[in-house]
Amino acid sequence: MRAKLPAFEGIVERNGVKLHYEIYGSGAETIVFVPPWSIVHSRVYKAQLPWFSERFRCVTYDSRGNGRSDRPDDVAAYTLDNYVADALAVMDAARIGTAILVGLSLGGMIASVIAAHHAERVKAAILVGTSASVGPAYPYMTPEHFQAERAEFKDWDKYNGAYWLSNYQDFAAYFVGSIFSEPHSTKQIEDAVGWASETTGSILARTVNARTMPPAFDVSEAMYRKITCPVLMIHGNDDQIQPYARAQIVAGLTGAELTTIEGGGHNPLGRFPAKCNTLITEFLQRRLGLVARPKRTPARSGPKRVLYLSSPIGLGHARRDIAITRELRNVLPDLQVDWLAQDPVTRLLEASGETVHPLSGRLASETRHIEMECGEHELHAFQAIRRMDEVLIANFMTFQDAVEELRYDLVIADEAWDIDHYWHEHPELKRAPLVWFTDFVGSFRCPRVAKTRHS
Repeated sequence: MRAKLPAFEGIVERNGVKLHYEIYGSGAETIVFVPPWSIVHSRVYKAQLPWFSERFRCVTYDSRGNGRSDRPDDVAAYTLDNYVADALAVMDAARIGTAILVGLSLGGMIASVIAAHHAERVKAAILVGTSASVGPAYPYMTPEHFQAERAEFKDWDKYNGAYWLSNYQDFAAYFVGSIFSEPHSTKQIEDAVGWASETTGSILARTVNARTMPPAFDVSEAMYRKITCPVLMIHGNDDQIQPYARAQIVAGLTGAELTTIEGGGHNPLGRFPAKCNTLITEFLQRRLGLVARPKRTPARSGPKRVLYLSSPIGLGHARRDIAITRELRNVLPDLQVDWLAQDPVTRLLEASGETVHPLSGRLASETRHIEMECGEHELHAFQAIRRMDEVLIANFMTFQDAVEELRYDLVIADEAWDIDHYWHEHPELKRAPLVWFTDFVGSFRCPRVAKTRHS
């Protein structure tokens, strides 16, 4: 299930090639998510669009060669000139004068060209795992390696035009696995292999062959020095597609803020979305003064305050959570509890006189996702939750807004797998002690018991 659907979908046509684009949200400022290489399409930004579109007008589009955009036959259709012109055409069609550009991989290169040669269109650029025309490249990503004749195709020898024509799916699986070099990345790999299956080896071979055609504009070191807008770079130091050393050189030429993801691979936006979303938010607030989150309230004395998350999957959870809250109030009669919850839990809470947090209205429906997964009354719970990743990251970011705005003495999370996962993976985001429990495992974590995982 999608966490949020676009408010508008459109087609822009350039030289006979149709590009599909989507618009989310209606904020005063616009973020354009520039697509990476055509092995994937705009769904690669699924962990960013639902949350950022609560504050910004967000535009994304499928690059030529994948998704719902055209797949031209001519190699020359896939030059850097065309990719840059496509981005500008989408901006024009969406009536965007200036925007913040977010570019992953090749999208970072496209954003850099626009920031340098069309500076009036760019307020800021966020380059993630960016490709670049300067700095070192891996030898297995060169045109010579791609065009070499081989008898065997092992590992990076699969990055080969002839191999793609006969064994594209095997290459796609290997390449995507190399993008996500971090442990526990099976869902990200599964998604990206699926997106890669929406194009073909022959189309991707055209995109690589087109790289030998020099662009009509300067892409030397001088181009990067021309970039004057604020630039944030996010790059994993285990990126096996674009060397980390390349990011360091680009950062030096542009004066960018470079954030290193230790042990990170090529797509931290997909693998570490909570961290990256926060980094981008803080950058935009710091450099452009765009307030994406309300200022956090200062510490206060008085009654204890709890943020309670109650699972919408079965009202038994909610009844149990209300009973727990009543027992807590027997101990702390003036305890204040704010509930971050979804329908139908919110109806039960309101009927019980409880306070529902206003951000509850922004939560993507977990119940609807489970209902869609059930089909003919058959539910594979683990896979259903695994496929709920887009909903969970969107809801986690809403939860994080709540704990950033108010200082809670405790967070109680019933079946809130997203809170347990992202606060464990990124402890720097943690803003309160956490009690987390499910029907299977109970957990308590707090700053002074950092190593306690399960009990």
